[in-house]
Amino acid sequence: MQELVTVLAKALVEKPDAVTVEAVEEEDRTVLKLHVAQEDMGRVIGKQGRIAKAIRTIVKSAATRENKKVTVDID
Repeated sequence: MQELVTVLAKALVEKPDAVTVEAVEEEDRTVLKLHVAQEDMGRVIGKQGRIAKAIRTIVKSAATRENKKVTVDID
């Protein structure tokens, strides 16, 4: 999942070298923390959060196929 979020984010931003994804295991799920450059934050979130929602939907779909619970936080 971590690689999936990294590939999606790097395709969206101006500074792909600044993209990092950190996986944090919690009780019943995995939280993927996406970090991008401050000037690329708008590109990742999108108008009214549409791109962020799309990223979360793709990750949730992929996680469901593997019977896992994964959420994405954007920092």
